[in-house]
Amino acid sequence: MEPAEGARTFQVAGEAYDSFMGRYSGPLAHRFADAAGVAAGLDALDVGCGPGALTSVLVERLGAAHVRAVDPSPPFVEACRARHPGVDVRLGRAEEIPLADATVDLALAQLVLPFVSDPAAAAAEMRRVLRPGGVAGASAWDLDGGMRMLRLFWDAARAVDPASPGEGDRGRFGRPGELRALFVEAGLEDVQEHVLTTETTYRDLDELWSGLLAGIGSAGSHLVGLPPEHQLAIRAEMDLLLGRPQGPFTLTAAARCALGRTPR
Repeated sequence: MEPAEGARTFQVAGEAYDSFMGRYSGPLAHRFADAAGVAAGLDALDVGCGPGALTSVLVERLGAAHVRAVDPSPPFVEACRARHPGVDVRLGRAEEIPLADATVDLALAQLVLPFVSDPAAAAAEMRRVLRPGGVAGASAWDLDGGMRMLRLFWDAARAVDPASPGEGDRGRFGRPGELRALFVEAGLEDVQEHVLTTETTYRDLDELWSGLLAGIGSAGSHLVGLPPEHQLAIRAEMDLLLGRPQGPFTLTAAARCALGRTPR
């Protein structure tokens, strides 16, 4: 299966993703599940599951037999299956979810929709697989500085080269109202938008830097495509922006979250 355009930078081992974004997506998954009303007795689908950060929370609350997951990255599908025995994990795109109509009560996409090729089709698919009255949910990092790690990287990249792009150049779903509008256009009802926050602590700059060098997402893929001297200049600028930390430091992150229901 040809990966979706945005998924090309996620063809990596689950452990590599964990070191870069999993340290944020794990805690975020608990907040996302709370907002979506994940509770025993429901069947859920993790859309764009990655190695399984949200899948893990769904299994804790619902049981493996009540959780399904789908992702276009074969390494992520393999990792999610290994980490969550009993979960139905399938290779597939958000735009073409390999489930029958009206299969689940919850269809949740954490940090996924900015990377799909056709967000409108993905939202329509999430609605299609939901039972009447089911809940669709999606989250994306706040692009107005709310995701400190990505903002730090792109500020450093632009300080070194003003022509560098930025996470905000993706231009999808990181600003107020964008996810809500997508869900409203998909025919979902009672669509609400929230802000979910989390944080992580790095032992030093080397730990943060090694995550970026995994080449994941727009920041990682931009970095690994640069010559070594350019990479080192960005690292030095990040160190400066952080105040040259001599030990652990904590970075915060905020995600925008939209939730809507299918008509009953």
